[in-house]
Amino acid sequence: MSGSYSINGTPFIIQPTEGQWIRREALGVDGQGHPIYPGVREFELVFNVSQATGTYQLQQFYQQIAVTGTAVVELPRYGYFDYDFFRYSGCVLSEPEFGKYFAQHTLDVSLIISNIRT
Repeated sequence: MSGSYSINGTPFIIQPTEGQWIRREALGVDGQGHPIYPGVREFELVFNVSQATGTYQLQQFYQQIAVTGTAVVELPRYGYFDYDFFRYSGCVLSEPEFGKYFAQHTLDVSLIISNIRT
């Protein structure tokens, strides 16, 4: 493994439990019958259990990016044969979603990163 999840060079306090590239939906088809896809992708990070410091960090990432617009996010390289990380610039963060609280932890935390040009 090379690299780790980070936003603007800051690694996550708690690494995600899961991460996945979200399937792009076709916008339509061209005259030859080939699907037309959007030029950007999305990636979802899931944290099954997160400590308060981890959820706070995600919320801070979102609030900082919401003001400035975009971020550099380090994610597993799309379509690469090895589990190697790559820096994608111009990314947009959705507001993190937080699940229930359990024993001073937050369950089912997720963050969608969009506008990723692969």
